[in-house]
Amino acid sequence: MRLGLFTAAFPELTLEEIAKWAAENGFESLELACWPLEKASRRYAGVTHVDVAELTPQKAKEIKAMLKNYGLDVSALGYYPNPLQANLQKRHAEIEHIKKCIVAAEMLDVSVMGTFIGMDKTKNDEQNLEEYAKVWPSIVKFAREHSRKIAIENCPMFFSNDEWPNGNNLAHSPYLWRKMWEIIPDDNFGLNLDPSHLILQMIDCERVVHEFKGRIFHVHAKDLSIDWEGVYQRGVFSRGMGWQVPRLPGFGDMKWDRFIGALYAVGYDSYISIEHEDRAFEGTEAKVKQGFLISRDVLRPYIH
Repeated sequence: MRLGLFTAAFPELTLEEIAKWAAENGFESLELACWPLEKASRRYAGVTHVDVAELTPQKAKEIKAMLKNYGLDVSALGYYPNPLQANLQKRHAEIEHIKKCIVAAEMLDVSVMGTFIGMDKTKNDEQNLEEYAKVWPSIVKFAREHSRKIAIENCPMFFSNDEWPNGNNLAHSPYLWRKMWEIIPDDNFGLNLDPSHLILQMIDCERVVHEFKGRIFHVHAKDLSIDWEGVYQRGVFSRGMGWQVPRLPGFGDMKWDRFIGALYAVGYDSYISIEHEDRAFEGTEAKVKQGFLISRDVLRPYIH
């Protein structure tokens, strides 16, 4: 396995500045943030380290050479929008950008593009699956035509009142993953597995690894603490509002030795990308870097 980081936590740095720091501090790969060039739509999103809309073969060649100079791989291109949202104009634009990311991944010789399924938050799971069956087959087919894999992160995208009542990403549980693959069984369509979202839902992380081993294309390393006072005050029907606390690896409820051990047991031999969303280590570049270094030191004993 190779340990890396998701560049979205560094919105003010250039890709080369991130690459230089990452290489100097023992990281082996980068997951590249590839949102469209526009203002950030939410915290840790809207970041552009590769402008896929303007990427040319020559620019791709230069990026590859720069990263090779620092001894870094690219684990995935990352863009996490809502391609099933009710606003059809925005939905279309986001799907088109996903396709641009897929083409860019091909130019950069990156096998995986990470994203969300999306969700119409006003509809239930079954209604969203019906819409998914209309929207996603052509996207997966497009990726297959370009010999790329799509890795869906399992985040429910339920963090704030504007995501009420059902969140913005359908692909958050084993039941729904099975339904997704019944509809689209293609072997280039899998998971970007983030165990923090399993902790939130009290889903067995190790069992997930063993059951879905053939669909795990990429792994996010992010931790989460459950604030049990918040659970007491709000109850589980609040769906995490007021009691889910994103943390760096080692500061939450995740048992990283067990989780990574399960990955080894099923033969996963790819990338683990630290996704930094810990509010205690944000606000300055120095704090963000400190957070990544802490995460590196927690995970490194298990990753070789």
